[in-house]
Amino acid sequence: MAEAPRPQRPLPQLTLANEFYWTSGADGLLRIQECTSCGELLHPVQPVCRYCHGSDLGHRVVSGRATLAGFTVNHRFALPGLSPPYVIAQVAIVEDDRIRLTTNIIDCDPDDLYLGMAVEVSFLHVGDVWLPLFRPCTEQPDEPADLPADEIAPADFARHVRPMASAQKFEDKVALTGVGMSQIGRRLMKPPLALTIEACQAAVADAGLTMGDIDGIATYPGGGNVGGFGEGGVTPVEAALGIRPTWHNGGIETFGPGGSVIAAMLAVAGGLARHVLCYRTVWESTYGELLKDGTIVQPAGRTPSWLVPFGATSAAHTLAQNAQRHFHRYGTTKETLGWIALNQRANAGLNPTAVYRDPMTMDDYLGARPITSPFGLYDCDVPCDGAVAVIVSAAETAADLAARPVLVEAVGTQIIERMDWDQSTLTHEPQVLGQAAHMWSRTSLRPEDVDVAELYDGFTMNCLSWIEGLGFCGIGESKEFLDGGKNISLQGQIPLNTHGGQLSHGRTHGMGLLHEAIVQLRGDAGDRQVTDARVGVVSSGGLTPSGVLLLRSAG
Repeated sequence: MAEAPRPQRPLPQLTLANEFYWTSGADGLLRIQECTSCGELLHPVQPVCRYCHGSDLGHRVVSGRATLAGFTVNHRFALPGLSPPYVIAQVAIVEDDRIRLTTNIIDCDPDDLYLGMAVEVSFLHVGDVWLPLFRPCTEQPDEPADLPADEIAPADFARHVRPMASAQKFEDKVALTGVGMSQIGRRLMKPPLALTIEACQAAVADAGLTMGDIDGIATYPGGGNVGGFGEGGVTPVEAALGIRPTWHNGGIETFGPGGSVIAAMLAVAGGLARHVLCYRTVWESTYGELLKDGTIVQPAGRTPSWLVPFGATSAAHTLAQNAQRHFHRYGTTKETLGWIALNQRANAGLNPTAVYRDPMTMDDYLGARPITSPFGLYDCDVPCDGAVAVIVSAAETAADLAARPVLVEAVGTQIIERMDWDQSTLTHEPQVLGQAAHMWSRTSLRPEDVDVAELYDGFTMNCLSWIEGLGFCGIGESKEFLDGGKNISLQGQIPLNTHGGQLSHGRTHGMGLLHEAIVQLRGDAGDRQVTDARVGVVSSGGLTPSGVLLLRSAG
């Protein structure tokens, strides 16, 4: 009997543009794209130079030596041909430390790795590609190399915010008038569209509207094969409810997972609709079960990603390295992240809809099974099934509706830093600092005016980045600010993720945070209500383009 072929790791999809990189190792040499007009190196491969915008591009042979700029030991995620534990890393080439390659570190004990270590390329030949892996150099300098500098220092993002295009703010023309949430839980085994409709009907009823009043619909991430991350987009919801919208929107490249709400605000302010139904559905835990029993089969094939061939399949693998560098630069510790997880769990204990409500101690947090260092289980949000819906209405209609409206003071959406995950800000979650600075440029309110913060916490590091980015403490000061958890408790300086956040309530992908902010600003949060909450901030996403909203109660 012939021996079955050995499984192999995901391989990159070769194109005319990137083939030189993925096949470079055939002669043992590493090549990086180069602009022949200005001489700058470029990565990932681009059709134009980001520095001089020239299109005369080639590639340059480089030394293959680099500095270890970040690494995480993956314990949780497994791929064919790549079983955990394995080390995912970002290395900065010595010729230009702005060029960072995602890779694997091989031929060493992970415990012997340290930031600033000298490493060298070692190609792995698989099929028609040569994957550039790295291993520690035999000889190391007396002192670790400095880590690359950020293109923009974390404290300097506000200097790069564009001025307002108009003195008239579109935010003043809209109100959030209805919210709805479906059942939230693990492995509900319900069709995702049924969850969507449940949330949408609840939001419309909450606003005192009928489906006939809804003239716009918006969602994220829209149609397409998104696995357990959507209900199918605009089309199935319109088909189910018969809305006949004058405006609709569904897409993934927007202002974070809650970006449909900001898009709806623009449509309402522009006069394209008066009442837009925005919704977000996840059914990850059921989807995972269906994968396990073979009911659903994931598509196979090559990947266009520059990260996946090295087993970097989750946002956790990037954010873990941002956390590691934050620890290195600012003295932050794993306990710092732990106070965020403990706060969310304490708040979830007051919320009957939360997935995880049992008390948690710091020992529980620190002793949890590792996912990808430094993250453990409780640094990661809870995959769940559920849907959330929000109604965005024209401001002049709000007084006539059933629920107390919540007004929008400002939004932040500007992209300032690099979009590629491994080329962006080193110590904070990318796509946070710029959006936060942009929001504050659109209002006279300041961080000390905020009564409640609902900040994206797909991982604890997301939340830490938003806390610093929004100015609730200084850059690099979260260790002291979060110590003991008092400042972020329900009675603290800035009550955080009052419904339990995604870490304990469940991964409703940003929209659950907006739902909670509206409930808090209405004064309807019951046992977890923040006293006299009048101003709230809600963030959605990061790594991918994000959005942040500053909200205030009416009256």
